[in-house]
Amino acid sequence: MSEAQMFTPQALLVTPSAVNKVRTLVEEEANPDLKLRVFVTGGGCSGFQYGFTFDELAAEDDSVVSVDGVDVIVDAMSYPFLMGATVDYEEGLAGSKFVITNPNAAATCGCGSSFSI
Repeated sequence: MSEAQMFTPQALLVTPSAVNKVRTLVEEEANPDLKLRVFVTGGGCSGFQYGFTFDELAAEDDSVVSVDGVDVIVDAMSYPFLMGATVDYEEGLAGSKFVITNPNAAATCGCGSSFSI
């Protein structure tokens, strides 16, 4: 397979809405080194749950996805669970939050932050 035909899947797809929200939050904190960290932990009603936090540093084994000047980092343990997932930011009557659409999830729960493989 030639180099032009090879496809390397990205760890995460990040929507423009999520990029804009991360950029706004970073500007509010006045710390350009902040990066959105997306991770998976055990627990939640379906077995795993998503988490979001801000970090200044990426670890050596983290994957970094850069979109329009915004960095999103995923740790090595969470990477297989999030491969091909989409990070979005939604605003609605129920509130505003980052959400994950994950093609790897076999089932999700009503809260939207818990899933199973």
